[in-house]
Amino acid sequence: MQVNTNYALNQDVYLNINQSLNKIATGVELNQSSDNASSLSIANSLISDSNGYSQAIENTNSAIASSQIASSATNEQSTILNDVKKKLLQASTDTTSQEGRDSILKDIQSQLKQFDKIASETNYNGQTLLQKSESDTAASDVQQYQSGIIGDNIIETSSVQSNTQGLGLTDLVNQNSATFTASDARSYLENIDKAINGLNDIKTEIGATQNQLESSNRNLLAQETSTLSAASLFETDYAKETSNFSKQNILSQIGAYGQVQANNINQQSVLRLLS
Repeated sequence: MQVNTNYALNQDVYLNINQSLNKIATGVELNQSSDNASSLSIANSLISDSNGYSQAIENTNSAIASSQIASSATNEQSTILNDVKKKLLQASTDTTSQEGRDSILKDIQSQLKQFDKIASETNYNGQTLLQKSESDTAASDVQQYQSGIIGDNIIETSSVQSNTQGLGLTDLVNQNSATFTASDARSYLENIDKAINGLNDIKTEIGATQNQLESSNRNLLAQETSTLSAASLFETDYAKETSNFSKQNILSQIGAYGQVQANNINQQSVLRLLS
């Protein structure tokens, strides 16, 4: 014998509860294609772009830090070359004794040794910035900084050789102090002027790269802000979803209570029929 009841539990209530819980848990309004396929695709694209902009900003910040280190190092090198020129001028006059000139040259060579030490030790995250490597005085490798979310969004540095070899001061470094004359000192003035100009060119290139990076960084920040603003339209309205969850929860409890009552009524009906 079969006894039927016209009571049917509304399963949509439980489905709605799960959807509300999912939205509250993830903080995202759209979690599956059934929510809204086209909008979900847009939301996922915006989130992906936002993550990309965030990483690109980290890249440019890192590159800016690297250029700032290089800039600071070349500023110190510039101070050394200016002092070397001053000492060469002092050695260029015949009123300076040979003993004094000998002492001046030793001081110059000591400063140029420090100049090369700056070039070999200036690095960012293990990458030497002013020459090839700590032990290789050749020109540094060209650096490419990923500054956007597209592959060709690249800012590139120039190759740098900011040491006595690269700036044409090798002869001065190797000059014998015993034979260092006022005439020699005057001849080296042209070399030091060329070195100062060469170092200024390097500093200009570093500064230009830093300006590019800072400009790119500001643009990336603006794009990230706009993208996050657009993506926020797909974020969960917690007040709305919490209210909706409470409502659906109450409806589910009512439904469960109704199901229990229906079962009781059904059992009682069977008993009456059998009695």
